[in-house]
Amino acid sequence: MLRKFLPHPWLTLVLIAVWQMLANTVTTGTLVFGAILGIVVPWITAAYWPDRPRLSSPFRIVEYILIVLWDIVVANVIVAAIILFKRNSTIRSQWVTVPLDLKTPEAITVLAGTITMTPGTVSSDVSADGRALLVHCLHTDDPEGVRDQIKNRYERRLKEIFE
Repeated sequence: MLRKFLPHPWLTLVLIAVWQMLANTVTTGTLVFGAILGIVVPWITAAYWPDRPRLSSPFRIVEYILIVLWDIVVANVIVAAIILFKRNSTIRSQWVTVPLDLKTPEAITVLAGTITMTPGTVSSDVSADGRALLVHCLHTDDPEGVRDQIKNRYERRLKEIFE
């Protein structure tokens, strides 16, 4: 019964939280409307999620979010330094192919989004078989190091969360 009413409870909570942030105020009206959105949107889209991903402990998810937020802050400083202090002729942009151990499309999507949210890197393509991700780096002298950092810092944690 509860599964029919709340097909995606985590999505419901995320939608309520996002609505509160968009409203920029916490009132009874915004909470009620956020709850309505949080219930109706997952209910309407439930048919499009036949194989819902299974997530591990919330602690791992929170840990991942904190790591990504920290990396975004650090990358902002690094990119600002590159833009302000490096000459264009010394910037070494690189394409890096990251082989993927992740299997689920949701995990691959989160990894690609994480890479794109981190300043200085953009995920541009996933191979047709879903086994590699093409990433553009604003500046690096060590493409293998970038690949290893993505695999160790993000992909390993996402594998623990999603698989």
